[in-house]
Amino acid sequence: MIHTDMLTEFKSRFATSKEDQTIKNAVARVGFEDTAFNNEVLRRHNFVFSDETKIGKMTNQKQSGRCWMFAALNTARVDTMKQLNVDHFEFSQNYTLFWDKLEKANYFLESILETSEEPLDSRLLAHLLTDPVQDGGQWDMFSGILQKYGAVPKSAMPETYHSSRTATLNQLLTSKLRQFAKELRNSSQAGHTVEQLHEEKEEMLYFIYSLLVKALGEVPETFTYEYRDKDGNFQRIQDITPREFFQTYVGWDLENMVSLLNAPTADKPYKRAYTVRYLGTVREAKPVTYINAPIEALKEAAIRSIQAGEPVWFGCDVGKMSERKHGIMDSQTYVYDLVLGQDILLNKAERLDYGESLLTHAMVFVGVDLDANGKPIKWKVENSWGDAVGDKGIFSMEDAWFDEYNYQIAVNKKYIDSKWLEALDEPVIKLEPWDPMGALATLH
Repeated sequence: MIHTDMLTEFKSRFATSKEDQTIKNAVARVGFEDTAFNNEVLRRHNFVFSDETKIGKMTNQKQSGRCWMFAALNTARVDTMKQLNVDHFEFSQNYTLFWDKLEKANYFLESILETSEEPLDSRLLAHLLTDPVQDGGQWDMFSGILQKYGAVPKSAMPETYHSSRTATLNQLLTSKLRQFAKELRNSSQAGHTVEQLHEEKEEMLYFIYSLLVKALGEVPETFTYEYRDKDGNFQRIQDITPREFFQTYVGWDLENMVSLLNAPTADKPYKRAYTVRYLGTVREAKPVTYINAPIEALKEAAIRSIQAGEPVWFGCDVGKMSERKHGIMDSQTYVYDLVLGQDILLNKAERLDYGESLLTHAMVFVGVDLDANGKPIKWKVENSWGDAVGDKGIFSMEDAWFDEYNYQIAVNKKYIDSKWLEALDEPVIKLEPWDPMGALATLH
């Protein structure tokens, strides 16, 4: 119980602390972050890196949660730039957003049919109804979209108001999908046949499709792409489909891409593969799958990929010890212990277990700074927040920050030590839908 004597003592203790009085005034003036900012970190982030990949111009996801999509397309475009002989290229993030929303709607409605016997107050149903078509996603979810629908240049399907500002679009989609969930559950419980239920679902999907066309535009079945290459020569790619464009000008075998995870919690042993129940986009695609491994395994694979000229998609908890203006991600960015009088004493596993950390943002490793012994000092990060932050959009990540707040990378399996790939030969462990390892796919 909080009582008067306790509060009197608290007030007296605070009033007699000159240090707390000084800090109080500073925080009131500039806030906790500026008060706690450690200026010394600027010295070790010179934005010079020993090994780098090619990159394009900075992209901007604006007021949307499409970081995972931007990061994946920015990874893919390096191969496209080489194939087209250009210095810059950008894929249409609106094109992939359209298919992501439509496929998520279908995935949600199928999940509702699967769980029609669940009581309304079940944790699973509550989870499904929370965010049916949020902006977030995972590498394997995007891989499924690329395999099924391909990709197009930005000029073939430019941004619209709602692709750059997804909040209202998501709100409308969510409201209708919750209504549809109620209707499908009622129909199922009324004894409608499987065929009848899928006919109802198809009509619901038409509504979602029409809403998406109104918000994002018609998706091209074929398109013509014109450009000038680095030598100034005019080029035209005539009447090509999105799938043909991706296969020809990216050419990835997506089956070779593997996600490595670092989740050092007791419930997730290393050298095992994991998936998250009810996490997906394209229903028929390969399930989201991670191999859990020590953090050094992620670093080694990322370094090999970068040195081969291939950028690396990764997922992290970007809000922790990260300073947006300078583009610094450092374990000592803020000295909160000096400002608060106490440090936050949780290790990486404990932060996951107690809800203090989870995957919140995806970006791309486009470089690494190695010391004389080949050990990483810092990492070059391509963000998708435009060029007004960081070093013209580039962030610098201290290697110790990688240890603490980076959780996942997606790389070609040829860069991963074979002993970790053996996990794919074992049965995949299914995690609950609310596990923090699925959090990147539930962002707004």
